[in-house]
Amino acid sequence: MAQISNRVKVMETVKEKGRCNPLVQVTVRQLIKQFNLELVAGEAFIDRGIMTSDISRPGLEMAGFFTYYPARRLQLLGRTELSFFHSLPKEERIIRMKKLCSNETPCVLLSRSLEAPEELVDAAMESGLPVLRTPLKTTHASSKITNYLETLLARMISIHGVLVDIYGIGVLLTGDSGVGKSETALELVKRGHRLVADDSVEIRQTSEDELVGNPPELIQHLLEIRGLGIIDVMTLFGAGAVRNYKKISFTIHLEAWDPKKVYDRLGLDEERIQLLDTTIPNLTIPVRPGRNLAVIVEVAAMNFRLKRMGINAAQEFSKRLDDNLKA
Repeated sequence: MAQISNRVKVMETVKEKGRCNPLVQVTVRQLIKQFNLELVAGEAFIDRGIMTSDISRPGLEMAGFFTYYPARRLQLLGRTELSFFHSLPKEERIIRMKKLCSNETPCVLLSRSLEAPEELVDAAMESGLPVLRTPLKTTHASSKITNYLETLLARMISIHGVLVDIYGIGVLLTGDSGVGKSETALELVKRGHRLVADDSVEIRQTSEDELVGNPPELIQHLLEIRGLGIIDVMTLFGAGAVRNYKKISFTIHLEAWDPKKVYDRLGLDEERIQLLDTTIPNLTIPVRPGRNLAVIVEVAAMNFRLKRMGINAAQEFSKRLDDNLKA
């Protein structure tokens, strides 16, 4: 009972809307584990942080040009860089590696399982940074690691809401606490759709116009229903009823029905909402007894797909109306 009580308290604390994440970083240790990298030297320094997703291939630096050296980036050395490096005199090799291994550099990675030069290992140990190695080709390693770092280091906000995958469309349900978001998500799961996150959704800006949502690890696969408590969706409905992350296509804001407010009845005007640096479509659905919210949300997702395919029922109706008025 104490564990359940603590988990409920945690779920309440993660409901704060719009929290921006603090300055995030990925440690070299995480990178090693993710890509099964070989640690050549510097085991004591693998908790150094990587603060940027950009990767540097220091070709100009190997030639001695350090004026604009991006020291804070992961340094990736391939066959081209090391071939040129080995052609240099011994004294120059020592100087170049000492400049390459700055105090700000998170780590140095060698591709194609290349042998680490003695000068590199000595300079890295002196500066306190790890030297890693991968069997991957240089361009392949650069692409995979960049994608991984961009995902983890992306700007992130935490929003109070529910994220569901409906027919492949990521729908973010927002609204005041108790309006029925979790109950709607439960009904959608029963109808064969998938839950991504309940109560708190972590939203990351993974590219210029793409938002990806995922649940905090602590409440992953859990759903809170007032009067029933916390349920484990994956245990009850199977692994096919959940997803760990999903691109957000549009949002639906659920609000208590206001008889004085005029709600959209045609759907001609598209409301949009901004999350981080991206604007996405937003629908406002009034809630009152007797309305089947799960079906309405499901149809909204299907209608969104039709609009992306060029079929807009509201515009077609408006066109028919104009034609009849002109006749």
